[in-house]
Amino acid sequence: MAIIEVKKLNKTFKVKTKQKGFKGTIKSIVKPKYKTIKAVNNISFEVEKGEMIAFIGPNGAGKSTTIKMLTGILYNDSGSVKVMDLDPKKDRKKLAYEIGCVFGQKEQLWTHLTPYDNFKFFGAVYDIPEKAVEKKIEELKELFELDEFINTPVRNLSLGQRIRCEIVASLIHEPKVLFLDEPTIGLDPVVKENIRKLIKRMNKEYKTTIFLTSHDVSDIEKLCKRVIIINHGKVVLDDSMENLKYHYLNKKIVEAKMKEPVNLDDEDGITILKDKGYNLKIEVDTNKKNISDALKLLNPDNIIDINISNTPLEDIISDIYSKGDDK
Repeated sequence: MAIIEVKKLNKTFKVKTKQKGFKGTIKSIVKPKYKTIKAVNNISFEVEKGEMIAFIGPNGAGKSTTIKMLTGILYNDSGSVKVMDLDPKKDRKKLAYEIGCVFGQKEQLWTHLTPYDNFKFFGAVYDIPEKAVEKKIEELKELFELDEFINTPVRNLSLGQRIRCEIVASLIHEPKVLFLDEPTIGLDPVVKENIRKLIKRMNKEYKTTIFLTSHDVSDIEKLCKRVIIINHGKVVLDDSMENLKYHYLNKKIVEAKMKEPVNLDDEDGITILKDKGYNLKIEVDTNKKNISDALKLLNPDNIIDINISNTPLEDIISDIYSKGDDK
């Protein structure tokens, strides 16, 4: 069952254009010129209930505009949007009771209040009975391990603690869909991993649909089973993470430390990335050359140490972006 339905969605903006020279400056104030930018260009997709989906793209791709239309902050020019069978343009207030939002770079908590007081405040905003709010706070406090700082003013919390509280605040009213925009930005690796584990638990225990945007490839890999990539307002890829890896991870990076230098040249299926005598780094296209055949060229008896890895997902996504540019 689709919990989010987007069909042929479009959004354009009028932007002032700069005019050269001093006269141009005066003219641009008195009689400005505008150009039309198509931020979202005829996109369509669906998200199933309980799904964890990554919605990603480079800066200016149109993802933020799309999310704002999904949440009712912006109105679409044409096409249709349904979230929980509600039209964000017509039913924004009703929709607010069904969704939650966490923006890693924007605070929604009152910093002079404690997390507990903030949670009580959000409970009142959503018209939740006091006993139900207390029960929910207790439940989420345990799940997100907030006990040590739930009564400490938010301004005194670390960034990782604040993000955990931001997520809890967005869950007080039990939203069916949670929009997460860069939830791990600025966090150290250990805290990032803790936040990811908590998001997974939340999805599993509450069946909350997660709509994630992130520039952190690890967020996408570890949380989502499906990826939608958008560029220049168009969807350039909508596929499972498994298929994304299968179809784009056909290249392997082989790094080897050798007993003796190897004289190796580029050939079909093999590209020399680094050759420093005893240290060698090559890229193997497994569609053209088996890893075992590539290793025979190195002479296994001459290898002291070796590491074989996939092409970084960042490079794969960049490649898909560039293909989107060519469309």
